[in-house]
Amino acid sequence: MSFSLPPIVKHAERLLLEIEKAVRSFPRYEKYACGSDLRAQARKVCMITHRAWRQQHARKWLIGTLVEAIDDLKYLLQLGVGLRAFASFRQFEMLARLASELGKQAGGWKRQHLTTQNGRAVAPAQRGQILSTSAASIVGANT
Repeated sequence: MSFSLPPIVKHAERLLLEIEKAVRSFPRYEKYACGSDLRAQARKVCMITHRAWRQQHARKWLIGTLVEAIDDLKYLLQLGVGLRAFASFRQFEMLARLASELGKQAGGWKRQHLTTQNGRAVAPAQRGQILSTSAASIVGANT
């Protein structure tokens, strides 16, 4: 039996592997402090992504959890750059781009699954369209 993973799952796995490689080059203290948090959060993101892909009955809830987990991972990356734990800014930038792309994919997945019971997408309320200016309305009302 063969199957292919969706791009979001492959992307989450790649981000996990790149974070694992990056943490290896952290200074000793950061490797066991910030590095262990980063690795754990990346594993969590990867596992939630796999679960969301496999479990259709809980997909909507899992995708919401995934978006939050990715945001937490981005925060930990920012913390790592603030602590100067990364070997170079280039390494951080690569990880930040991967996390950003994963966040975009998860956000798109979330929007795709925001449907109501009758199948219509839930959209935020929109303002009415302005058809004319106030001056045109006043002139039209006075004539």
